[in-house]
Amino acid sequence: MMNLPKGFCYAGVACGIKDSEKLDLSLIVSDESAVAAGVYTQNIVRASSIDWNRSITPTASFRGLVVNSGNANACTGSQGIQNNQAMAFQLSKLLETDANQVAVLSTGIIGVQLPMDRIGSGIQSAFDGLANGQDAFHSAATGILTTDQSEKISTVAGSGYQIAGMAKGAGMIGPKMATMLGIIVSDVDLDMDQAQDMIRTAADYSFNRISVEGHTSTNDALILICSGKSGVTLETEASKNDFQQKLNQCCLELAKKIPADGEGASHLIQIKVKGAQNGEEADRIARTIAASALVKTAVTGSDPNWGRIVSAAGYAGVQLDPDKIGLKLNGCSLYESGQPVEFDQRSVSQRISEQFETMIELAVGSGEGNACHWTSDLTVDYVRFNSEYTT
Repeated sequence: MMNLPKGFCYAGVACGIKDSEKLDLSLIVSDESAVAAGVYTQNIVRASSIDWNRSITPTASFRGLVVNSGNANACTGSQGIQNNQAMAFQLSKLLETDANQVAVLSTGIIGVQLPMDRIGSGIQSAFDGLANGQDAFHSAATGILTTDQSEKISTVAGSGYQIAGMAKGAGMIGPKMATMLGIIVSDVDLDMDQAQDMIRTAADYSFNRISVEGHTSTNDALILICSGKSGVTLETEASKNDFQQKLNQCCLELAKKIPADGEGASHLIQIKVKGAQNGEEADRIARTIAASALVKTAVTGSDPNWGRIVSAAGYAGVQLDPDKIGLKLNGCSLYESGQPVEFDQRSVSQRISEQFETMIELAVGSGEGNACHWTSDLTVDYVRFNSEYTT
């Protein structure tokens, strides 16, 4: 049984953007004015929806969000801007509100104009089908997907309030807002400045720590919407910390599902770095290892080739003492104090092969800097899928 936050309705419909019967347009609507905040892609080349959402968030008068999948509406010029605005204006008219109270998200193929006749009928159909139950939430979560194998959802119960989230992403995933869409709803009562600070913190804790191939896309966005319908306010430090922790949890659960669903992936890889001088340096090392094609393909082949991992740490641009580096792979020590350790290569290889998750633990010194990063391995299926994606 999934408990959803109070004050929201959802819908997902198939309107033909994907030229199939798959759901490709979703609505998330607040019963009344709500607080909304977001963080967005850092790519200079970005979709019209990103500029639109940046101009209207944070806000205390949010009413609705329309999301289409199958078409990114990115690099589409002035026509793309007009199409994005038309989506916001249509939903705002149905909600009898202003267009700047409606956010828009798009995801899919870059450089293709939206089929606005289909989208127009889709928004109307979704609006007519809005509901506040689990089925409607699942439909909305499915309607935002592109190459994902399945929906990505998470629900977290707080002290008197609920948080629920949905996300999409499987390829073109890199740090700096990953390459994904994330929508988090809650019935907690907070102001828009709190919402902006908290969603940025949650993004740094989660979606900014995942990658598949390091490609930051044009449409990345993470939006937090709070209805206040629970009556729970965040007036004390304890209540703020509690909500931030629960929000981080929800976002991290969603974020980890993205590289786990990486296109063609056979392993989810977690990289834990400890002992760096500070968190920033630890994060840089973890990201460098995650971006290494040699590390990723070694995991694909169940090869405990620790030299690829240690050498990646060495070119991360961080000052390290090689004599203090130690490495464990799925709990097995392979390298300690700058020296190789004897281990049963066949046993470690078998453990990689049999487990979907692979844990890389790297110690680089005695500092207080720690970091985690999640990525997928690199398979022939990934190359084949992305070579054929638009043909």
